[in-house]
Amino acid sequence: LICAAVISFIAVGLKQLQKQNIILDQQKKIVAAANLEDFYGSVSDAYNSIEEIIIDLDTGNFTDLDPSGYDLSKELQDNSKYINLSSAEDIATIKVRENYSKVFLEYRDDELNTVILPVRGYGLWGILYGYLAISNDLNTIVGLEFYEHKETPGLGAEIDNPAWKALWNGKKLFDDEGNLLIKVVKGKVAMNEADSNYKVDGLSGATLTSNGVTNLLAFWLGDLGYLKFLL
Repeated sequence: LICAAVISFIAVGLKQLQKQNIILDQQKKIVAAANLEDFYGSVSDAYNSIEEIIIDLDTGNFTDLDPSGYDLSKELQDNSKYINLSSAEDIATIKVRENYSKVFLEYRDDELNTVILPVRGYGLWGILYGYLAISNDLNTIVGLEFYEHKETPGLGAEIDNPAWKALWNGKKLFDDEGNLLIKVVKGKVAMNEADSNYKVDGLSGATLTSNGVTNLLAFWLGDLGYLKFLL
């Protein structure tokens, strides 16, 4: 009984600290996706430059909802706050899509510099959760970071490899006609190809994870995702 009481006390006492650590880790990933730490000098200073906004995914419009109270896991537990996706719609294999999303806007000299968008989709073993950062032209990728996944170490988990993450910087999302072209290819990108700026090297031995990244970007940059917000 004494041991159980001590464990319960420790668990309760650490719960708030664990929650704060999760928030701090996500802030680090947001800053890393946008390559902000070098410019601002620290994660805290970089995150202070970011404005959190809740948007309506059906309209793409800003809302007056309080971003500090937003919790994606809770949104997905309330069937009034999400829509079910059909098999044709669900290219990222996430089953449901929330009605509202918290996005992150980084400003410099009172002008928008970077937009950071939460993204998720199924890899090989589970959902990949991450952030896509794009520049203020709303077409050039700054970075892609994943903060939670279940991919195989040495294979799909190479999405955490700095060398692979660096490949995303400068890649383009849409062509001049507005077609979404960005994708992870099998093998290496041939840089002499005309469309190489829309391709990223595949992960060796991790085709399903690579396809999962392509699919989640296709979903979240499409009509059911952030397309209306970006237009």
